[in-house]
Amino acid sequence: METVTGLSSSETVSLFQRYVIPNYVRYPINLVRGEGSFVWDSEGRRYLDLFPGWGCNLLGHCPPRVVAAVQEQLATLIHVPNTWHMDVQGRWAQMLSERSFGGQAFFCNSGAEANEAAIKLARLYGSPQRYKIITFEGGFHGRTLGALSATAQPKYHHGLGPLVAGFVYAPFNDLEAVRSRIDNETCAILLEPIQGEGGVRPARPEFLRGLRQLADEHQLLLIFDEVQTGCGRTGHWFAYQKFDVVPDVMTLAKGLCGGLAGGALLARPEIASYLKPGMHASTFGGNPIAARAGIAFLETIEAERLLEHVQRLETVFRQRLEPLAGTLDIVKEVRIFGGMIGLELTIDGSPAVAQCLEKGVLINCTQQTVLRLLPALNLSEELAHEGCDVLISVLEELRDNS
Repeated sequence: METVTGLSSSETVSLFQRYVIPNYVRYPINLVRGEGSFVWDSEGRRYLDLFPGWGCNLLGHCPPRVVAAVQEQLATLIHVPNTWHMDVQGRWAQMLSERSFGGQAFFCNSGAEANEAAIKLARLYGSPQRYKIITFEGGFHGRTLGALSATAQPKYHHGLGPLVAGFVYAPFNDLEAVRSRIDNETCAILLEPIQGEGGVRPARPEFLRGLRQLADEHQLLLIFDEVQTGCGRTGHWFAYQKFDVVPDVMTLAKGLCGGLAGGALLARPEIASYLKPGMHASTFGGNPIAARAGIAFLETIEAERLLEHVQRLETVFRQRLEPLAGTLDIVKEVRIFGGMIGLELTIDGSPAVAQCLEKGVLINCTQQTVLRLLPALNLSEELAHEGCDVLISVLEELRDNS
């Protein structure tokens, strides 16, 4: 079959086997083009992508406003260091602040970097006596050594010790366990309001309210990692708005720039002031291209009323998928929060991912048994139904063969 590009999937796989470090488990497919919620491989096959960009492509592939903004910026100013002012970075920070809790922004390139900045800010805030940060089992905060040390999942720590000291792990949704771990060396509490990689597991509203109260009582920072839940994913600009519990610090990335690399930390001004010149930096953070993409991303959400659309998508996925927990014995639980969808199975989920791929639908499996979907905010209801049709048929086949 004639290929879309010069190399077939098999030829591309051969290049990777020879020249690329194999630290990822990759599908033997060469993706060459994307548009909306579809991607195409080098053989011309089309896939419905319900996990676009590992959650980064919140507007799908190649969103027009983001593409146009980046193309224009590329011809104007690509990069200057953060020792200069850039109007686009300032306007981007303003837009994020006005849509959240009025914080000030530090820009970086990824969620791990944003969480590293939050960790440093918390320690600067607590310095010199207070340095411990309470984090939660099942959470995930990034792959750098500090962010990984904050991640209370031992499977990610193997072979990497000693980890960064100062992180105290607690069971998720257990307020008394958190209370018992606070001492005079604690400076912050860090968590995802909805654990993403941990299996689309939400914090209970009363748990988050209790954390806010504990933080206030003990003068701790409450830090929300909204790398996956932020920027409209739950049908709100940020998940904390869904729970009505306001953090002191929030970290963002993934969809923040509509598919381009970009991360941010937002902090209340009186907290942000602890991050003084020379304390932290990011060479490419908030560069003009990322800033223009970030602005276009926010403008697209508002122009297309995507926060409201996500709530309609949530209804579709609930209607189609929640009944499976009662009709298919291999489906243990279905958890849906806006555009975050997790189906916990009683069996290994990887065969379901493989069979969906064969049928032209891309999904993910996390925690071995949780099928995870993070569809684009602008996925049509028609395509949502189409994806559900495939997923349900795959699960029925697995049930019949188990």
